[in-house]
Amino acid sequence: MLRAVLSLFDRWQLTDEQASKLLGDVAKRTYQRWKTQHYGRVGVDLAARLSNLLGIHKALRVLFADANRGYGWIKRPNKDFGNVSALEIMLHGQLTDLMRVRRYLNAQRGGW
Repeated sequence: MLRAVLSLFDRWQLTDEQASKLLGDVAKRTYQRWKTQHYGRVGVDLAARLSNLLGIHKALRVLFADANRGYGWIKRPNKDFGNVSALEIMLHGQLTDLMRVRRYLNAQRGGW
């Protein structure tokens, strides 16, 4: 799961600082080690973050036939988020911020 999210971060073109924040403020050095496939223990909070990030990715793939449009959506301003991007919402750093974006996308795609 961690490997998939790291690949997703590449597609979203995130900085190491942004990626670290989305993963729960993991140390930048730890994140850089993970990028070389030297993974550590995945705790409950990190697992929940990974699950939500992959859920966001899945919803975007359902909503956008062109994957690149979905990858770009994450950084585009959104009127439903007060004209800030989903990334800006998620970078507030709380697990609930990731959940907010995931719920929004699930509602847009019609949920289950």
